[in-house]
Amino acid sequence: MATHLLGRSVFGDSKNAGNIMPLEEAHKLLNDWVPNERLRLHMKQVAAVMKAWALEKEKVDEQTALKWELAGLLHDADWEKYPDDHCRIIIEELEQRNIDPEIIQCIASHGPGYFGVDPVSKMDKMIYAIDELSGFIHAAALIRPTRYEGLEVKSVLKRLKAPSFAAQVNRDDISDALSRIEFSLEELIQFIIEHQRGIS
Repeated sequence: MATHLLGRSVFGDSKNAGNIMPLEEAHKLLNDWVPNERLRLHMKQVAAVMKAWALEKEKVDEQTALKWELAGLLHDADWEKYPDDHCRIIIEELEQRNIDPEIIQCIASHGPGYFGVDPVSKMDKMIYAIDELSGFIHAAALIRPTRYEGLEVKSVLKRLKAPSFAAQVNRDDISDALSRIEFSLEELIQFIIEHQRGIS
């Protein structure tokens, strides 16, 4: 059920292609907009996984990987301050800053069921797949005495089958996201565990 419909499908201006916000500036925006440390951590984790996926799986160059990282870092930047306008505010902010439309499009499509924007590019599809699973895996790690150390895919899969655990995580979104990519749930879980465990 779409709850934060953006009402459009084109974001940013094509003439701004290649205009990438410096990482330091993105972190400043994150710190200014997101007081909640747990939410900031989530966004940093998604950013790290997105960048790693771009480099290792998609074999892109560093500049393209930075786009993936920025989309992950800023995808929930307005969620805490502007919950009723989530996604709309950060999109408008990035458009005003003349940021590359691919980054803005990716952020707009990270929850198609909520924002009404379908993921199109690989970057779009992967942020959709990584976002919910990243938070879920972190929740699964937090309840273990050793946190990420020794966390196995089968343990995460078992938790996914328990609706009461991390109930706010939409299992249907995870299934939908996986149907759009060419990788298995197990492979994605393993990748996320490996690449977000050291992020703080």
